[in-house]
Amino acid sequence: MSGNIQLLSDTLERAKSENRAALIAYLPAGFPTVDGGIEAVKAVLEGGADVVEIGLPHSDPVLDGPVIQTADDIALRGGVKIADVMRTVREAHEATGAPVLVMTYWNPIDRYGVERFTAELAEAGGAGCILPDLPVQESALWREHAEKHGLATVFVVAPSSKDERLATITAAGSGFVYAASLMGVTGTRESVGAQAQDLVRRTRATTELPVCVGLGVSNAVQAEEVAAFADGVIVGSAFVQRLLDAPDAAAGLEAVRALAGELAEGVRRGGGGAGAA
Repeated sequence: MSGNIQLLSDTLERAKSENRAALIAYLPAGFPTVDGGIEAVKAVLEGGADVVEIGLPHSDPVLDGPVIQTADDIALRGGVKIADVMRTVREAHEATGAPVLVMTYWNPIDRYGVERFTAELAEAGGAGCILPDLPVQESALWREHAEKHGLATVFVVAPSSKDERLATITAAGSGFVYAASLMGVTGTRESVGAQAQDLVRRTRATTELPVCVGLGVSNAVQAEEVAAFADGVIVGSAFVQRLLDAPDAAAGLEAVRALAGELAEGVRRGGGGAGAA
């Protein structure tokens, strides 16, 4: 069975045709429970997210800040497995028709088996994988299997990436490019500044792929700011924080659905960024 890379590309292209950036939400699988996590993913998509990334909880999440680390710890203590991640992808995609990716460190895939992981992700209706710690020069095996199964390979670029390095990374990737807005770990920030805009400009000079910005965006004002120059706006910690703060499951779902709606309005106000240099 082929994965949904084309659905991902079509979704990002549709947002561009509407003169707006896409809203991409991140939530970890198994948080607050496997079932609760699936419902949360559905809620953010119903609220206005175009694409969702499902985090595969990891015991040493080096790029994740304290909010996502807390959620990962809850999921791991709850016994979340890769099978639960696949189930989350399947049920979220079947319920909404939206493109669903997995964001994961390389070690769990390596241990699980690349062929097995890509085949199962495609069978679940997944659109691809974001691999923040897989070096491009070591990615040939992954890319071979991902391409075979119709899955996007999304690499992460950072403000520290030199232009030559950006070209190497974007040439190997597919789906979109994940531009980390700043150096450091995930989390909300007061501003998502000029570094991100410069990184998008430099990345766009190397590729036709959409360039989507993550790390630090937590509210509609910031989403609007980033949407003015990026093809997509990625929000994670703010959704997780809403679930952590909620007094009960129902309130959590309502909170993430409402946040998705606010952010979706923000990216629409940003307008035009998908075509801006």
